[in-house]
Formats: sequence, C-alpha cells, structure tokens
Amino acid sequence: MANTFSQIYLQFVFAVQNRQSLIAKENKEELHKYITALVQNRKAKMLAINSMPDHTHLFVGFKPNILISDFVKEIKVESNEFTNNKNWIRGKFNWQEGYGVFSYSHSHIDTVIKYVHNQEIHHQKSTFKQEYLSLLNKFEIPFDERYLFEFFD
Repeated sequence: MANTFSQIYLQFVFAVQNRQSLIAKENKEELHKYITALVQNRKAKMLAINSMPDHTHLFVGFKPNILISDFVKEIKVESNEFTNNKNWIRGKFNWQEGYGVFSYSHSHIDTVIKYVHNQEIHHQKSTFKQEYLSLLNKFEIPFDERYLFEFFD
C-alpha cells in the first residue's frame, strides 16, 4: 500500500510437542535456513533464529500484511512438514500448540539478537520454563499456568 510504513520487531518462542529434545545440533542449521525462507516468503525479515533441542526463538522484523496468529501457524505447520519429510527423528515431529510473541523497540534490536544467538549459554543458567515465565512477567502478560507449554523440568 502506498504511504503505509511500519517498524515492528517481534520475538516468537515456541516449543516442541511434549517438550521432547528433538532438534538435533546437526539439523539446526538446515531447519533455521528453512524457517528463515518461510519468514522471508511472508515479507518479514529474519533478524535472529536459534533453537535449543526442545524450543525455538525467532526475532523478526514483521510486516503487518498478515495476522500474527496466521504467521506463526504457517511457520509451524510448514516446518513440521519439512522436519518430518527429512526423517530426522523416529516418529512424528510436531510443535506444541501455542507460542509466545514479544514486541521490542528499534533500540533493543542488538540486545535481542544477542539474546537469541546466546541461547546455549543462557540455558546453562536457567531452564526453558524459567526463561519463558521471565518473558511473560517482564512483558506483564497475564497467564494461567494451565495454558502454558507443557513443562516437565
């Protein structure tokens, strides 16, 4: 659209179904490239991506040409299919239902990129549950524990 401008930076967090450790180090790069292409095909810009064995973080320059819920659903569905077609795991790979999305200002870009890229270091000190609850609390997002990801730690 003419005369339409936006500057939206979103961090997405979603987990592997049943919080299983199914994202192997040797497959991360290929999965990240595929998800990056999915993001770019939706006219968004991938600023950072990183996966731990049981969850993934995306930091995206988002265009408001698609609903956030549709964006995440499409990324998760298509990356499920990609992962299953690769036969990287025995059984079926799925992302867990739901996701977290957190918005940032332009001045936070470098900090969030470093945060996403340093997930391995970060998780030496805290669990995914601690990290996720910290994000929810930091952004003052009300939540009901019954509807959080399945946390087994």
